[in-house]
Amino acid sequence: MRNGKVQRIALSGILTSLMLVFGFIERQFPLPVPIPGIKLGLANSVLLYALYMMGIRQTIVLMLLKVLMSWLIYMNMSAMLYSFAGGVLSVAAMILLSRMNGVSIVGVSALGAVFFNVGQMLMAAWVLGTPQLIVTYLPVLMVSGVLTGVLTGVVARMVMKHLRMMKA
Repeated sequence: MRNGKVQRIALSGILTSLMLVFGFIERQFPLPVPIPGIKLGLANSVLLYALYMMGIRQTIVLMLLKVLMSWLIYMNMSAMLYSFAGGVLSVAAMILLSRMNGVSIVGVSALGAVFFNVGQMLMAAWVLGTPQLIVTYLPVLMVSGVLTGVLTGVVARMVMKHLRMMKA
């Protein structure tokens, strides 16, 4: 039993590090689109893995660790608030949708990406006092969220397929 707990903690550390590395890569190589704030959301693939392979509690813990560690690394309080709001809504949506029959990991990923953007825009509208962001900028981010969420979901599905084969 103790060995299983140690393995879970070690895996959580690896997954947290992986999310931070993905976030760093996304900061260094932004997508070549003229709209700020659009990114692939590679860390979401790690949260999808956690949700399907490790459970709800571990997924929430990993999301919180990513938000806190990113804040410590980049020291940007507003970015932490946006990431936290997006992460909470995204993980909540992914948990609910993953429990529904007939919804694939790709659908869960796409909805998670959309809700991440919704959370960020709600927080930005509140922090900046600009509620017009919700009607002007959020629709653009929702479309990009669906597209990047589908891509991330496909990648996560392929990775998990191979990890399951290795586990068997």
